[in-house]
Formats: sequence, C-alpha cells, structure tokens
Amino acid sequence: MPEKRYLVTPGPTPVPPEVLAATALPMIHHRSADFRGTFTRVLDRMRAVYRTENDVLLFTSAGTAAMESAVANLCSPGDRVLVVSHGFFGERWAEIAVGYGLDVEHVRYPWGELPNADEIGSRLEEIGGARVVYLTHSDTSTGGVADVQATAERIAGSGALVAVDAISSLAAVPLETDDWGLDVVLTSSHKALMCPAGLAFAAISPAALEATERASLPRYYMDWQRAIGAQAKGETPFSTAISLVRGLDVALDMILGDGLDAAHERHLRLGRAARAGVKAMGLELFSPDADSSAVVTAIRMPEDVDGQAIVASMREASGVTIIGGQGEQRGKIVRFGHIGYVDVQDIAAALAALERALVEAGADVGRGTAVPAALEAHAEPVAA
Repeated sequence: MPEKRYLVTPGPTPVPPEVLAATALPMIHHRSADFRGTFTRVLDRMRAVYRTENDVLLFTSAGTAAMESAVANLCSPGDRVLVVSHGFFGERWAEIAVGYGLDVEHVRYPWGELPNADEIGSRLEEIGGARVVYLTHSDTSTGGVADVQATAERIAGSGALVAVDAISSLAAVPLETDDWGLDVVLTSSHKALMCPAGLAFAAISPAALEATERASLPRYYMDWQRAIGAQAKGETPFSTAISLVRGLDVALDMILGDGLDAAHERHLRLGRAARAGVKAMGLELFSPDADSSAVVTAIRMPEDVDGQAIVASMREASGVTIIGGQGEQRGKIVRFGHIGYVDVQDIAAALAALERALVEAGADVGRGTAVPAALEAHAEPVAA
C-alpha cells in the first residue's frame, strides 16, 4: 500500500479533489469568452470573501509579489512608511520597503506578542505621520493574529493608508475590509482559499487607487492601474494561470456555499482542538491560547529537543508534514496549520504523530491524551 500523507501546514494547504479536478480540465485561452466568464465570477466572489465593494486585483504570482505591489504602487522614493511586525512576515514588509528606498519607521514586537493599537497610533503621531502603515493580520511564524481593526480605528484620520497582509488569514478568521477601513488587503491562493499556489490578490480602496496616480516608484508587471484596465475587459494584462483560476472558482463556490461565518467557525474549532491536544500532552503553546489563533498553532519544544528534527521525524515515520520555526525560533518551536481543506481528523493525526516523535526523542510528554482532548474540544459548541 502507498503511504498515506497528511499536510498540516499553513501553506500550501490540502486541496479538495473537486478543485484539483477543475485545474485538470482541458486548456482554454485566457482571452476567450470561456475564460472571461470564470474570471469575472472569481473576482465577484473574491469581493464577497474580502467583504468589500472595492476593486480586487488578481495576479499570477506569490503573495510576496502582492506585498511588493503594495509598496511600489503607493509610494515614491523617500516616502516615510510605518511597518508593524510581530513575526517573520512583518519583517518582510520592512525588507521590501527598505529595498525600495523608503524611510522606514519600524515598530517591532517580540515574536509571540501581539501589536498594541494605541502604541502604534502614538508612534505614528510621534514621527509626524506616514504615507502608509503596513500591518500583518496573521503571522504564521508565530501563530498570532493581530487586531488590525483596532489599529485601523486608532490611526483613522491620520492621512496614512492602511495596508494589510492577510495572506494566511482571509477566509479563515473574520476580516471586514470595508467596515474596518482597510485600504489594501492582500491574500494568496494556497492558504485558506484551498487552491494550489500561484495566485495573489489585492483589494484596494478608492484612496489607495488615487495614491497610485501620485506614486512614482517603478512597477510594471504588478502595476495596479494596468491590472484594473485589463480587468474592466474581463482580462488580465499578461498571461494568467488559467487552471488555477478555474480551480479557485470551484473552491470559492465551496467556501461561499457554506457561508463565510461557517468557514470562520470551522477554523475556530480546529484551533481549539489543536491547542487542547497540545496542552493535554503537557507542552507549552508559543502562539496565544485564544480563539483568535485559528490559523496556526505554534508549540514550544521541550528543552534539548530540536524542533527541526521533530518535523523530519513526523514526516518520515508518520507521513505527517508540519513545519518548524522560522528565524529566531528555528529549532525552538513547531507549527500546525489548520486552514483550508483540513478537518479534525488531520489534527488528530498530526497530534498523534507529534506525540510519537517526541517520545522517540526522549521527551517526557503525556501519552494517549492529546487526541481525546482535541476531539472533545472540537465537539464543544461555539457560543453565538
């Protein structure tokens, strides 16, 4: 028998068979009527997922390219921007901005700690404002989900645009683009949207679109104005990942068919299950022990246990793929992703594999307790 594999990471995530089948349909042309209908429907559905009336732009790229586009399309050389980071991917905002020659004010929080809206607002006032404030909603390096709504409310009226990396959070946890006053929200196909990697999106407000007319940083492939002009005709400016768009059309039908609220509740319950299992083993959480941690569960490794070795052991011995720590947390933590096409059975398999790997590594952990605790937590009703 071939070995069964489990993918329990924050991206790429498992892809439903129906979505994979759609990506395998015979090829069509990206400027044909056949494709235009699907493309237009996907953009309309993405607006529903974003909870926005704004333009949603689609790019054949990784999510990082969409992040770069939110710098190149909004700023001019030397502009002051404020970057808020609480993990690896917030640091990426700063790296991109520095690479484009911007004046970067960086508010860094220790990994595992979440940003404070009042502190961010005060820093923005101290520096005399900024062109853009760059935020990370869910940073998968730590499992923390920031309160970007509170931050956007705190800095409203400052004149700064608010750009949010929601690459791993959109469709997993609540995010209200328009109601929260977010100017730019980015995401990618291979996270909670349940598709293969290769598509990125930017929802942009009228204020952000207006800023592109003044911004003078160089851009070409990721030029928002170019994309908007093409999308008005039901096309993209350049060749599109046709098969991925067709797969996403099916995935969005599944997500919106059940409703976004149902998707959010499903992810909340999976996060509860993962955390309950981890604690039942006697392990310490690195990510917050809160319902907001519905994207990733990050787990501190016992002393003298190498997290990277545990990841490798789980994959080789149990067929379960999770991921280790990044940056300063490499070797110190491991991380479960529970977004997209993941269910509680995947979480149970991952917890059992983690227990096995830790026991084989000589760690003192509770045996046989994680899976029952996870299933019990998952079964508990979610308060209305």
